[in-house]
Formats: sequence, structure tokens, C-alpha cells
Amino acid sequence: MPKAVAIRKIDGKPGKVYYPLDLVDLPEPQPKDNEVVVKITAAALNHRDHFLRQHLYPGTTFGVPLLADGTGVVVATGSSSAAQKWKGKKVVLNPGSGWKDDADGPESPKGYAILGGTKMNPLGTLGEFVTIDAGELEETPRHLSSCEAAALPLTGLTAWRAVMTKSGQAKPGRNILITGIGGGVALMALLFATAAGANVFVSSGSEEKLKKAKAMGAKGGINYKEEGWDKKLMAQMPVERKFLDAIIDGAGGDIVNMGMRMLKPGGVIVSYGMTISPKMPFVMGAVLKNIELRGSTMGSRKEFADMVRFVESKRLRPIVSRTVSGLDNFDGINSLFEDMKNGAQFGKLVVEVAKESEVSKL
Repeated sequence: MPKAVAIRKIDGKPGKVYYPLDLVDLPEPQPKDNEVVVKITAAALNHRDHFLRQHLYPGTTFGVPLLADGTGVVVATGSSSAAQKWKGKKVVLNPGSGWKDDADGPESPKGYAILGGTKMNPLGTLGEFVTIDAGELEETPRHLSSCEAAALPLTGLTAWRAVMTKSGQAKPGRNILITGIGGGVALMALLFATAAGANVFVSSGSEEKLKKAKAMGAKGGINYKEEGWDKKLMAQMPVERKFLDAIIDGAGGDIVNMGMRMLKPGGVIVSYGMTISPKMPFVMGAVLKNIELRGSTMGSRKEFADMVRFVESKRLRPIVSRTVSGLDNFDGINSLFEDMKNGAQFGKLVVEVAKESEVSKL
């Protein structure tokens, strides 16, 4: 029977427990008319997977394969022509369902269901096979390796919506600050914004991460641990545009209070997460300066397709921090979770499930 990695239930309260990994058996793939069977070659971690192991994520459950990011090769299909056209192709999987193309948010009355580890979606990518509707696939950009492709879906989609849809500032000459550089979403946001012609500035508590981001195309960067970092960042702005047009943020905290000092009147803060705290203040100074705070999470099926096409056309490469191999390599997979827990990664943490050369022989 096909294998997958899920979490195993042990006693403990949310936030105190840390569920161990569990190698589980899955039913043999039996695709329906419009479904395909994807032999997974690589899958990647996201912060939600770390939260799932702590029972801090909505709908946490057991026996459902972990991870939302995945890539592989279609090895079997249902009977429809829409499914059969995918046979033998390398693909990336849309990491969620229930959101077709509405710019405002998911159309499904049940909401948006992300792959991996919850009651809301029975699928996950940390396994040998995924049987999924053919409409949820995009061809893997040809210039990407399997591990790079696995690093793309969820963080790429989240960054795409935050930068390209919500900020409205991904344009030549605009100044954009991306906070917390080093995480998967922030790095993809850097790639997208620079490819669109914007001047991108980054923040981090790590000088090494700032140096790497500049090598990727960031115009400047600042260590947020420094006193008066906002003024130091402003000193790096181009002479012809001495303010920020937008901030792309996944931390929360005091970003509104700090951001309003750096943004132009009517500037935009796009929030795709709050890792510091589930609450953050919106201060009167931001109101008086007409600052806009826009929430952004994941993205639609249309945005996923747009994002993958952009990656292909610009030949962008997602950053992979570290890779381990094997579904049964629990020591290796757990070490990736430790990297995430400690914030040690620069880019995505990837599990190579199968070698591409082996899959091509199927």
C-alpha cells in the first residue's frame, strides 16, 4: 500500500503538545473520471505544519498526510480527456481548493481548504501519491528542479497575491519593504517585486540574511534589532522617491506604528500573517495619514496559474534552504521542523520523496 507521513495523536494540550510523525498506509489510487494520480517527487514544509504538530492550527487531525506543497509526475488518470492530457507530465499542485477566481476571496461557502493535515481537506503532499482533480494542476516550469518546484506553490501563491494583487505597487520605480526576509513567502515576494521592476528593501534580525537578500536583488536592507532602524532605512531610499509605497509583512506586532512613519500618505501595508501575536494595533496616526491595511491570505486558482506562468516567463527560482530525502527519514524530516522552529532557514525546507529519474521509468 502507498505510504504517507501524518501526525500521531499523543496526550497534551494545544501549544504544549508536539505530535510525533507517523508513517501511514493509504488506499491504492483509484482516479475518478476527472482525477489524476500524481507520483510525488518532492514536498515542502510551511509554518502551518509546525503549528499542526502543536495542535495550534484549525482542524488539526490525524492520519491525513502532512504538507500542502508538492510536485511530481502524473502516472495515471481517469477516463476524461481533461484528465488524460496530463499523463506523464511534471506538475505542481494548487495547494488549496474552494477559490476559483474571485478577487475578493474564496467563493465556496465552506471556505478555502488547504492541503495537509486537517479535517477540511483529505489530501496532503508528504506521501508517495496524491489523487486530485485535474483542474488543480499546473505544469512545472521547465527550468525548475523537483525540489525548487516543491518550494513554489503555497509561498509563491501567498506572495503573489500580497505583492501583485493586494499591494498595487509592484511597478517600476516604486519602493517596497518586505519584512522578515528569509522565510519562504518573503523571499518569493522579493523575487516577484524585483522582477516587476520595484525597488525592494528588506528587514531581518540577521546580517547574513540581509546580505543574501541583497545578492538576490534587494536595493537595501536593515536589521530591525538596531535602534532607530526606520530612520536608517529611510536614508537608503532613492533620491527621487524618499518614502515607501508599500510594506509586505508577515509578522504583525508594531508594523503599523513603524510603517506609517516610512510610508507615503495613502501607503499600503499588506499583512499575510501575524507571527508575533494574533493582534496588532491600528493607530490614529495611520488614520490621519490615510494608511491602508490590507489582509491577504493564499490566493485563488486563477492567481495560482498567473503566478506559475510568471515564474516560467521570468525564469525565477524559489530559494531552497535545505533538503532531506525519504518518507521514512524521520530524523531528517524532524530536523527540517527544527530549522523552522529556530528560524534558521533561508528559503524553503524540502523533503525529496522520490528521484525524478526513478519516476520517469514508471
